[in-house]
Amino acid sequence: MRPQKIIAKKRDGEELSASEIETFIDGICDGSWADYQISAMAMAMVIRGLNEAEQDALTNAMLHSGEVLDFSAIAAAKGDKHSTGGVGDKTSLIIAPVVAACGVAVPMISGRGLGHTGGTLDKLEAIPGYNVNLTSSEFHRIIEKCGFAMAGQTADIVPADKKLYALRDATATVPCIPLIVASIMSKKLAEGLDALVLDVKTGSGAFMREFEDSRALALALVRTGTNFGVKTEAVISDMSQPLGQYVGNAVEVYECMNILRGEADASAAMTTDLSLELAARLLVLANAAGSIDEARIRAEEKLANGEAFECFRQNVELQGGDVRVCDEPTSLLDRELVRMYVSAPSNGYVSSIDTLAIGNSICSTGGGRVRAEDTIDHSVGLECLVKIGTRVSEGEPLAILSCRAGTKEMVVKQFADAYTIADEDVVIPELVRAVISRH
Repeated sequence: MRPQKIIAKKRDGEELSASEIETFIDGICDGSWADYQISAMAMAMVIRGLNEAEQDALTNAMLHSGEVLDFSAIAAAKGDKHSTGGVGDKTSLIIAPVVAACGVAVPMISGRGLGHTGGTLDKLEAIPGYNVNLTSSEFHRIIEKCGFAMAGQTADIVPADKKLYALRDATATVPCIPLIVASIMSKKLAEGLDALVLDVKTGSGAFMREFEDSRALALALVRTGTNFGVKTEAVISDMSQPLGQYVGNAVEVYECMNILRGEADASAAMTTDLSLELAARLLVLANAAGSIDEARIRAEEKLANGEAFECFRQNVELQGGDVRVCDEPTSLLDRELVRMYVSAPSNGYVSSIDTLAIGNSICSTGGGRVRAEDTIDHSVGLECLVKIGTRVSEGEPLAILSCRAGTKEMVVKQFADAYTIADEDVVIPELVRAVISRH
């Protein structure tokens, strides 16, 4: 069938058949559809929408556009976590070793940061030597030895997504729930999972800022995972302020090291709490615990007794990283950076934080990328000293920016402008806003 006919059918609001959607995805992979035809189809999908059957057909076609990993030789249940992205969102580095220490294998395929959101691969590469480019055999071997592996998407896994996403990004067709679902779930389903927990962010630093939009995305993700036979649950978590103590690649790994070593202070509590919540839900989905309470106790024990830390240490060594960072987390910190203070402009309470602005400001210091091909400075970052609801005095530090010499004061002002100070006390947002489940 000619591309024009399929595009016209969706343009006119008709339902596409599974075979027509397969033709579209095949055309992306074999080059028989031109970029302008792929873009036209994406725009038609955004404007006209896709129903549940079309969404599942798109996910299935993208899933089978490349390699589907087979972990049947690993006896343990297979589970993973995916986040829709945020600022200071580092929970994968805690969840994977905790869940692995509880006996669930975690084949985690992660992504890089783009725009204001950080990427797990970029954080891991702040560890000298850490290799995220694994072959399938290396991926299997590392999971069998330490319970989890963390790697990037290969060219053989969902190849249709890479081309389609690049064109969506260039043609303003990213904000479409069916396309988002197909992109996320095709990659996660390619991991051969038994269980999947999703962290869908909401708030000023989230891709979906409004709660109802986040809820709609969470429902669609959970429905799709369930339709494909994977036990799936979503947690809608708050992203109205940076998560935890630090924002930036190396400093976020430093925060996670301290948590795994039992040496974190109260500023990292949000990171610990959300990590344990997501880990516990994944353990229940993977039948490694009978209830959330039991799962949370097991996860807390593995964190407290050091077993999760030993899993992480093993993984760093197996993936070529310098294990000295596990013994000396401070080695991750660049002593040549300049520390610049972000101060409160007045007395009062921190009433809101423009988390998107903070993420973008980190990018402007070199800590993130605007384009996929940009290089990043792993060392720069922000230490968050206050949260929403904190009472502050004029001139009191709100955050400390670690940056390169020559960073302009204008950047510090951008960080300062992200904080709103009010005269009256404010309601502190709940970390977990909702849980979406179909099982």
